Amino acid sequence: MTLGRSRLVAQALDALRHGWAIRIVSEHGDAASLDLLPAETAYANPGLFSARLLVSAARAATLKLGNTRAFDPAAPVLIRATEPFSLSAARDLADPARDLDSPLRGPFRADPLPDDQVARTAMELARLAGILPAFMVASGAEIAVTLSPADLTAFRDPGELTVQARARLPVAATDDSEIVAFRARDDLREHVALIIGTQDHDRVPLVRLHSECLTGDILGSLKCDCGPQLDAALHAMAEEAARGGWGLLLYLRQEGRGIGLINKLRAYQLQDQGFDTVDANERLGLPNESRDFPVAARMLDLLNVPAIRLMTNNPAKVEGLRGAGVDVIERVPHALPANPHNHRYLETKRDRSGHLLG
Repeated sequence: MTLGRSRLVAQALDALRHGWAIRIVSEHGDAASLDLLPAETAYANPGLFSARLLVSAARAATLKLGNTRAFDPAAPVLIRATEPFSLSAARDLADPARDLDSPLRGPFRADPLPDDQVARTAMELARLAGILPAFMVASGAEIAVTLSPADLTAFRDPGELTVQARARLPVAATDDSEIVAFRARDDLREHVALIIGTQDHDRVPLVRLHSECLTGDILGSLKCDCGPQLDAALHAMAEEAARGGWGLLLYLRQEGRGIGLINKLRAYQLQDQGFDTVDANERLGLPNESRDFPVAARMLDLLNVPAIRLMTNNPAKVEGLRGAGVDVIERVPHALPANPHNHRYLETKRDRSGHLLG
C-alpha cells in the first residue's frame, strides 16, 4: 500500500513539471478536494481562466492580502479577484520577478480553505517539484494524477531509503575514503555518504551534513560559504582519521535548503534587488528552511552510526537530527571567514536564522 501511495506522488511531481493538472482529494469529500493547475508550467492558453488561485501564505503576505489575518498565517491562501484569472495573470502573481513590472495588484480577497491539509499538500508538492508555489483552481481541467495528503506522507517515509552501491573513492583531502549511494524507489534524488578513514564502531565519527549546492560546491560561487565549508569539512575529517578516528560526510540532494536550483537562482535575483536570503524566499512564497533531516537519520541508521559529533554552526540542525532519533553528542563549530560577496548572507544566517558565527 505504501509503495502505491509513494508512486502517486512521483507521478504528481512529474505532472507538475510538465504543466499538467492534478487533483488532491480530501477525506471530507469532493467539495473540499481541489483540481490544481501549476501556474508556472501550465501550457499557454489564452482561453484558460480560473476564479481562484492557491498561493502560499508567504506569497499572500507579499501581495498584502490584509484579510488573510482572519486565517492561519502559515497556511496557503485561496485568492479571489473581481474577475477570473487568466494564465498570464496567474503567472504575474506567482513570480516575484514580475512584481516591479506590475506593482499595482488586486483588489483581491482571501477565501477560506475547504481543507487545510489539501492546500498544504499542494504547496509541498510544488516545492518538491522545484516550481513556484501557485496553482490555478481549474475545475474541469483534464487531471493527470489523483492523490491525497496521506500519499505525500508515504512518499516522505525515510524507511523507503536503501543502500544501492558503495565503492572506494580517493578524494583530494584523502585517498582513504569510501562512497556509499542511497536511493528510494520513487524519489529521483540519490543521496551519498563519504566515509573518511576506517569506520570504527567504538569511536564516534566527526560528521558533516551537507546539502547540495551546485553553485557553491561545483562552480565556486562566492555568494555563499557552501564550497569552502565542504572542502574544510573533508580536510578536518582526514585529520581526524590520521589521529585514529574517522569522519562521515552526508551529502543530501536538497538544493537551496530544499527549494531546488531554479528557485534558488530566483532568490539570488531578488537578493541582487536588495532582499536578504530570508526575505527573498518569502517573496517567492517558499520556506527559508525545508531540508529533510529524517533522510539523514535514515542514512546514519543504514550505516549503523548511532551517535555523531556534528560539524555545524546551526543549532536547528542539531535539534532536527536529535528529533529524528540521532544522538548528537557534540556540536563542532564550522565557521569560515566571510568574503565581500557573502558577508550579508552570513549576517542573515546569524541574525535571522540563529547560526552561531561569533
